[in-house]
Amino acid sequence: MALAAKISQCPDTDLPEIVISGKSNVGKSSLINALADNKKLARVSQSPGKTRAVVYFNVDRKLLIADLPGYGYARVSKELKESFSKLADQYFTSGRDYKLILHLIDIRHEPSKEDIAMIEYMNSNSLPYFVIFTKCDKLSRMQCNKRIREMEEYFDFDENAQVFAVSSNAKTGLSDLKEAIQAYIYPES
Repeated sequence: MALAAKISQCPDTDLPEIVISGKSNVGKSSLINALADNKKLARVSQSPGKTRAVVYFNVDRKLLIADLPGYGYARVSKELKESFSKLADQYFTSGRDYKLILHLIDIRHEPSKEDIAMIEYMNSNSLPYFVIFTKCDKLSRMQCNKRIREMEEYFDFDENAQVFAVSSNAKTGLSDLKEAIQAYIYPES
């Protein structure tokens, strides 16, 4: 694990890099642990807003996961919120060679203005992304499917963006997501 509070501190690597973005408390750390099959890789906190830098996880020396600070958390100062946002903005414009963004949205809640802005930003800049609806164990399968259809109508997801419904706790949807990531990063495999 490595931390970068500034873009200049981001590590150089030859590994394929995946970026995790989303609102604070959306389940980013839980998803990282589930994807890596390591419950202790990323620290999961009950209080949102703990990630205040880009946190890098090297997964089996095959993949680098970059966890961006979450947005939308109200209990930090305006200045700190702005510094999180600035770091994320700089990350996407820094020229880093990331392969894919996993943008997480809590399926139980209406999308925030930051979620909407992030989808619009990725679309307008032709950034490669998957949408991951988290915490799906909190709804029935029928409710999940209905909610995803509503969200797909609400958002204008890029035609290449794949959409997944996952639960890190119940371990649902993870194998499909892992397979899609593998196929996207290593299309010739």
